[in-house]
Amino acid sequence: MATRTVALTWLALVLLLLTGAASAKRPLVLDGSSPDILLHPYLSHLHDPEGRASLAEAVELESRGRFAPLQSTALGFQPGATWLHARVTNLQPQEPRWLLVQRFALSDRLDVYLRHPDGRVTHQAGGDALAFDARSIPYRHPNFWLHLPLDQPVDLFIRIESESSMQIPFVLQTPTAFTGVAGDAQLGIGLYYGILLALLFYNLVLWVSLRDANYFWYVFHIAAFGMVLFALNGLGFEYLWPESPRFAQLSVPLLICLAQIGKQQFARAFLDLRIRWSFGDRVSLVLMVFFVLLGIATLWMPIGLSTRIASAAVFPSIGWIVVSSIVVIRAGYKPAWLFLLAWAMFLLGTAMFAAIAFGLVPKNFVTEYGVQIGSAIEMLLLSVALGYRYSSLRNENERIVQAAKLELEQKVERRTSELSNALAQLGDAHARLRESSQRDSLTGLHTRSYFREAYTPLLSQAREQREPLSILMIDIDHFKRINDHYGHLTGDECLRSAAHRIGQALRPYRAELARFGGEEFVAALPGMDRDAARDVAERILAQLRELPCLAHEHVIPLTASIGVHQVDPQRERGIEAALGHADQALYDAKNRGRDRVCVSAPPA
Repeated sequence: MATRTVALTWLALVLLLLTGAASAKRPLVLDGSSPDILLHPYLSHLHDPEGRASLAEAVELESRGRFAPLQSTALGFQPGATWLHARVTNLQPQEPRWLLVQRFALSDRLDVYLRHPDGRVTHQAGGDALAFDARSIPYRHPNFWLHLPLDQPVDLFIRIESESSMQIPFVLQTPTAFTGVAGDAQLGIGLYYGILLALLFYNLVLWVSLRDANYFWYVFHIAAFGMVLFALNGLGFEYLWPESPRFAQLSVPLLICLAQIGKQQFARAFLDLRIRWSFGDRVSLVLMVFFVLLGIATLWMPIGLSTRIASAAVFPSIGWIVVSSIVVIRAGYKPAWLFLLAWAMFLLGTAMFAAIAFGLVPKNFVTEYGVQIGSAIEMLLLSVALGYRYSSLRNENERIVQAAKLELEQKVERRTSELSNALAQLGDAHARLRESSQRDSLTGLHTRSYFREAYTPLLSQAREQREPLSILMIDIDHFKRINDHYGHLTGDECLRSAAHRIGQALRPYRAELARFGGEEFVAALPGMDRDAARDVAERILAQLRELPCLAHEHVIPLTASIGVHQVDPQRERGIEAALGHADQALYDAKNRGRDRVCVSAPPA
């Protein structure tokens, strides 16, 4: 018995020594070995369940050894506040200023205290309970400048209070190191959201083109989940609602609910649960209703409670999608295999995120960014799955059509004949529609676009046959005055009358006449030089003078200004130069008093 007692006593002493060694504080010495230092190996912590302890009380408790070594940077949901402590000594005279960054965007309130050997204390506050511009550097993660004296140990106390998950991945960086790390992180995030936006717009175009609801719900899912990550990464607070700390806290549970609604609805649509598994479809609808109600209740529930419920509800939501996929696969629906494969990595990443929130797994690169990695793979594979599904449906339709064709050959032939007739009618209608689209609805003349198309063969003909070609630009004089005085309806009648008079004057000359725009007309006269074209233009003016417009019991005299240009087919390769010369001649006619013809200068 005595031997056993001695053994137990020695065992207790050994355990006591081991416990003391484990709780021994490890000071942080900034000796230049690294410009980027993870703080958790140097931190001890104390949970304050009531959240009432002051700095003085925390200092007292730390001096009495009540702070325990930090074992994990993910502590889950905790009431009250958590105090952290580290002793820091700066041995680098060239780096008096360091940046303390919390690589977690959702902490509500952080208070950072530096306690110097002389008792002096500096204090900074941050977190998403404060406006975004309260941060030392405008960056998505909370950050604080620390001015560390040379070769003097200072006590760093950090108080964290948050209704969301308590995660404390703090890092101490030089300004140069922060710039490099932040740049790399922003590049990675930019690449991720670039992929996300590309897939979103690609599938949005497919939805608009194909009118397949699956593409719409896929776009909805991408957009909703993208916004969740936007909020979780702190980008929403940085770019979208920097002046609204309240919404910064509300956004996470609200967007989680929205994303889960998108996931369930997309799974319902893709797997055709309403047809293939009606019970599973009803369960998915119940889950969607739950997330709708939770999202509404979030507006007045405590943020911590709503965030916990939303995060916990992710597990059954994910699980049910897996169950539904397996059931539909067993029913023989082949596209569900690719669907389940697409979701596998994403579901794992989402589960890891929720597990981090509850402190079930440690926070590292894989668990922290697993959602982004998994969702990027998932979105690419789901896009392929949608294409495969669409192809399968199309092949099935082709099989049905082929079977119907073999069984009902006579009917198919009759339908083919009917379709041929319909296509012929459609072709006629298309030709008429094309002709109608090339006509101005007011005057009945050809349109400006038609004239541009018709001009090219005229120019080629003039060049090949060495024939002259001239252009007329015709503008009705003082047409705005007619509109202002008689009204637009009368103005329209005058345009129709002028178009008719001009067309009559040009009819003998194989001219191409079009309404150029407003009260302007353009005509091409093949085989005419400038003198002959000028004579034709004078006939047009005479026709307009002799026959005024009769509109709504008004007799309105009409005159026009006309610019004439003879095209040089060898030099002028397109219509723009010819129109420019004719237009200049038209302006010369206007400047010389209107109701006249002016001819462009011959080429040098």
